Amino acid sequence: MAEQESEVERIKAASRYLRGTIHSGLQDPLTAAIDPDDAQLLKFHGSYQQDDRDLREERRRSKLEPAYGFMVRVRAPGGVLEPRQWLKLDELGRSYGDGSLRLTSRQTVQLHGILKWQLRQNIATINEILLTTLGACGDVNRNVMCHPNPDTPLQREVFGHARALSEYLLPNTTAYHEIWLENEKVLDSRSDEEPLYGSTYLPRKFKIGVAIPPSNDVDVFSQDLGFIAVSDGGALLGFNVAVGGGMGMTYGEENTYPNLATVIGFCAPDQLIAVAQGVLTVQRDFGDRTNRMHARLKYTIDDRGTEWFVAELERRLGFELAPPAEYTFETSGDRYGWIEGTGDRHHLTLFVENGRLRERALDGLRAIAELGRGDFRLTPNQNLIVCGVPGADRPRVEDIAREYGLLSAAGPSPLHRGAMACVAFPTCGLAMAESERYLPAFLDQLQEIVNEAGLGDQEIMVRMSGCPNGCSRPFLGEIGLTGKAPGRYNLYLGAGFRGDRLNCLYRENIRPEEIFAALSPIIHRYAEERTPGEHFGDFVVRAGYVRHVACGREFHANG
Repeated sequence: MAEQESEVERIKAASRYLRGTIHSGLQDPLTAAIDPDDAQLLKFHGSYQQDDRDLREERRRSKLEPAYGFMVRVRAPGGVLEPRQWLKLDELGRSYGDGSLRLTSRQTVQLHGILKWQLRQNIATINEILLTTLGACGDVNRNVMCHPNPDTPLQREVFGHARALSEYLLPNTTAYHEIWLENEKVLDSRSDEEPLYGSTYLPRKFKIGVAIPPSNDVDVFSQDLGFIAVSDGGALLGFNVAVGGGMGMTYGEENTYPNLATVIGFCAPDQLIAVAQGVLTVQRDFGDRTNRMHARLKYTIDDRGTEWFVAELERRLGFELAPPAEYTFETSGDRYGWIEGTGDRHHLTLFVENGRLRERALDGLRAIAELGRGDFRLTPNQNLIVCGVPGADRPRVEDIAREYGLLSAAGPSPLHRGAMACVAFPTCGLAMAESERYLPAFLDQLQEIVNEAGLGDQEIMVRMSGCPNGCSRPFLGEIGLTGKAPGRYNLYLGAGFRGDRLNCLYRENIRPEEIFAALSPIIHRYAEERTPGEHFGDFVVRAGYVRHVACGREFHANG
């Protein structure tokens, strides 16, 4: 007997192309929430229903429903925003959200704390500034990532491909316009078609990243589908194709694991969209629709084999992929400060701790955006680049950045500037422990150990997540932490500094004081025994603290 499809598959099949009863539910004055089935569908429209977990118990005792609010996520390919778009997002975050903007690890912006009755107005306003939230969440292709620094013609060309890919992979349903933009055809799905996705869309979320060597800032091997630009003398030759990455896992489920993508071939620039469509439709047709924990592309490939996957993909393409071309990654971080581009254009990368912007920092970016120069680009590491500043305006932009604390003489330490955290408490329903709110204090204490060891200038990549879902890509941290319970974490060590090797479980379910006790002797030994140029992740593997993790299926093993 065939296995029964998951409940989410039932919801999608009955949704009439993502309509459900969202439209009427938004108008229900008796609750600040929406129907649970609609909450699943709302993700496709770019929003998650959440509640303030800090207030949950107090409201329960007072016999009140949870303090519901909605996260709204923008779709911004490659993280590019015009100044006028930034100004409007800033206005929405201050007027309707929690007063902040959150830059994500996928190069976009999230608004938190939007009330149900303000949701339509917010999404409609986002569309008015030629942005969308459609497909920013849900079982479709998410925001397409791309190396953001526009300092070469190559980057601009590659970004054009990433943007075209994002547009091509958008869902086709008219439900979005009907629900959020007051189209008169509300509740009418008769004219809808989804030639790419079908009526039940993908088995699970799908992520694409486009990297430009020598930078692997998009963590291209963490993506379901990665494209690695290959060039010669600045001319784009094509892309290496990597498939099967993904960070999420589930505790206690040995058949779930993070995984790095495998490079399977090379395609020409004009073959990019066809390859993406082929990979996506193979996953659409063969991905697991019975078990959502096992529904990502990485499991489809592991269950059936890479050879099978490539053969099926090439059958759909009607041509064979060429052998992979050579490439080299040197870093996965951001370049801070000013970078000189071409044509008297300059780019300023600003550090944003955990991607969270509030009050004074927002004021400073508003002042820069009001100059109307260049654009804003969000990095895969939750930072922000003020791009395309004419030379004559560079002093003014720098003065504003310094005045509002966006730039400082000392700047963040190497430990802080390479770190990243997910949102976690109080809004994420999956969080098991703190992440964004705790990481700064964690890094301060870790910095003391690093300084004691004489490594104050050494970059060590730290990634923290409130659960094993992996939004901050913790399994690619040289030091990775995932929440296990309030105040307790799993500690992972040994990822590659360039994003080319997973870390491995070192200690399980331990408190912060135990984490520091475990890390201190390793860091001191690293200071004494490291070889020239050796990164911390490489050292802990060489020293035998954990073993090299070749693939996700070996991930649970401890050295």
